[in-house]
Amino acid sequence: MSIVTSDWLIENLDKVKIIDSTWHLPNQNRNAIKEYSDEHIKNSIFFDIDKNSNPKTKLPHMLPSLEMWEDIVSDLGISNNDNIIIYDNSDLISSCRCWYTFRYFGHDPSLVSVLDGGLKKWKQEGKPTVNYETTINKSNYKAIEDKKMVKSKIEIHKNIKINKFKVVDARSYERFKGIVPELRPNVKSGSIKGSSCLPFTQIINKNNNTFKKKDDLNQIFKKVINTQDNNVVFSCGSGVTASVLALAYSLINTKYTPTIYDGSWSEYGLIK
Repeated sequence: MSIVTSDWLIENLDKVKIIDSTWHLPNQNRNAIKEYSDEHIKNSIFFDIDKNSNPKTKLPHMLPSLEMWEDIVSDLGISNNDNIIIYDNSDLISSCRCWYTFRYFGHDPSLVSVLDGGLKKWKQEGKPTVNYETTINKSNYKAIEDKKMVKSKIEIHKNIKINKFKVVDARSYERFKGIVPELRPNVKSGSIKGSSCLPFTQIINKNNNTFKKKDDLNQIFKKVINTQDNNVVFSCGSGVTASVLALAYSLINTKYTPTIYDGSWSEYGLIK
């Protein structure tokens, strides 16, 4: 189960490990850590997407090393057999990036899910939040990388000629077409040659941040790809909203293994 409902979670609060992985774009002037401190779902622990990424590159949100990931998750007090529920309080549905990372590092797919609607829907329904710190008992987490789930810039560039897989970009049409400037400095406008655009906002219900129904998702994805195709790679600005599309696509194509171009446009469009 890649997503769970708020009703399911409130009935299982003490049976799962809960992560708040809220992340906002820099230009939104929001502080995710402070927001978590002010209110969060009971038992949840904060996952800092910026901090828990590869520190050895200037590219944003690149996957950490296996050893770093084991340390990160152990410090969160999460064990390999834990059922993990991830939520966020972000318009970017940043919980999906954390979900993808757990999947990449080998956590049992049946034991890591995203809370559909996140904190937005949770609060709309009047469900409780707390502001006290969650007690963490350090664990000894062990990870295994599934390197098939990530593509490099070299692989993306080669694919323009051989067309082995389909690249789908989660950014807005305006950014994809180069009509508006990119959000990060030294990154040109535009998109990867041969890629298609499916803004992640099209698959989310704006009123409560939930995923659209499977039939609707199927029709939306059909506009850009064959929904039986397993050779699909998702990209975006920095690997966050690409993960939203990857999760959504896995809801309608159960044989699909979520695959991301980790560097995304922040790497491919970098002005040298």
